[in-house]
Amino acid sequence: MSECRINTYFRRNTAFSMLVGALSVLAMGLGPGISQAASMLTLEEAEQLAQTEDPAIIASRARAEALREQSVAAGQLPDPKLLLGMWNVPVDDFSISREPTTQLRTGIRQAFPRGNSLEYRQRSTEWMGKAEASRTRTTRLEIQRDVRQAWLELFYQQRAAGIVQQSRNLFQQLVEITRSHFASGRVSQQDVLQAQLELSRLDDRATRISKQADIQRARLSRWLGERAWAPIDETFPELPALPERDQLRTGLLSHPAIEAASARVESRQQLVKAAREQYKPGFNVGVEYRKRFGDNPDGSSRTDMMAAMVTLDLPLFTDKRQDRQLSASQSLAGAAIQAREQRLRELRRMLDADYARWERLGEQETLYRDNLLREAHANADAALSSYQNGINEFTSLMRARLMELEVSLQDIRIRVDRAKAAAALLFLAAELPDAQNNPGDNP
Repeated sequence: MSECRINTYFRRNTAFSMLVGALSVLAMGLGPGISQAASMLTLEEAEQLAQTEDPAIIASRARAEALREQSVAAGQLPDPKLLLGMWNVPVDDFSISREPTTQLRTGIRQAFPRGNSLEYRQRSTEWMGKAEASRTRTTRLEIQRDVRQAWLELFYQQRAAGIVQQSRNLFQQLVEITRSHFASGRVSQQDVLQAQLELSRLDDRATRISKQADIQRARLSRWLGERAWAPIDETFPELPALPERDQLRTGLLSHPAIEAASARVESRQQLVKAAREQYKPGFNVGVEYRKRFGDNPDGSSRTDMMAAMVTLDLPLFTDKRQDRQLSASQSLAGAAIQAREQRLRELRRMLDADYARWERLGEQETLYRDNLLREAHANADAALSSYQNGINEFTSLMRARLMELEVSLQDIRIRVDRAKAAAALLFLAAELPDAQNNPGDNP
């Protein structure tokens, strides 16, 4: 390999060999301490932490529970009303026994809303609770997708940093070679400056990679807190297998986002039924006991009385109230249907785009694995051999090394991007690991 050939050149330099040996011993001494100081953050751990600590999930579950409680209350009759009072008391002496019409009345009244409006309003609230439960599951899927993609991007930056560091070591050796050759008159000063320039550009690239890694860690800290700054597992993650495209497309109809939209449609349709019930009369039923005081002229006690009554609403003028309420509820139901259709189209668009991207990236991944990586390494080795034999100029060697670097970076970039596309498709598949399932999130 080319790196071995460069190292052969430097074995002649005893001081350099001693320095490399010292650095190697130091690295081996520090390695175990570093690995023990902080445990690796795996993708699975990141997903679990995000699902258990995200405030959006907790808030959505609370809303779903609140709606379930409200649905019970929405189906109950209004509280009965107690009636108690004195009637027909004379104001000149406030005697309760002088006048035969003076009464102490006590009674109870119960209101009954129009038609089956209570039942429909209860069902509407129940459907809203189901919509919120589906929304909770959608939120969890979105968080899982976002955490996976952020973790994968951080993985890329970490792997890219390692590739750039390896290339920097090679370019550092090339700088030393060109300086040695310049001292012996074999190369020009421009070759030395170009080698140093490329080395500085690699340092700049490493800095930019570190910046992007910090950005991804900050993004992960939204869900993971301080754990986001732990070193991540260096093993490329294994995501669950993807269903077939047709299976994914069919399954969109049962995606939690569509289930939530469908539940909102059902809720609005129940309110339409409740609005139609407003054309029916509501009524109140009441019963009273009327206590009378004093005696009749014949000396007998005045008889107590009882009353029963029914009060009806008369929806005679419906054009300004019931008609408008029904029209409004129908419009809102239609809007909910269109919102569901829009959401379904958006999910289908995401599926088509992400699946096509996943397939094309798979083709690129195969091309890089089978051809480009091997060809780039071979080209770099050939360029080094030609340069050592005086066949090619230093510029050709530098160009070959840079191409090898770019191909290596692009290879890991393609693998990570394909995994991110798979994470987006798994969001559409709406599958959560068993350890993350919560029965309360089911509608």
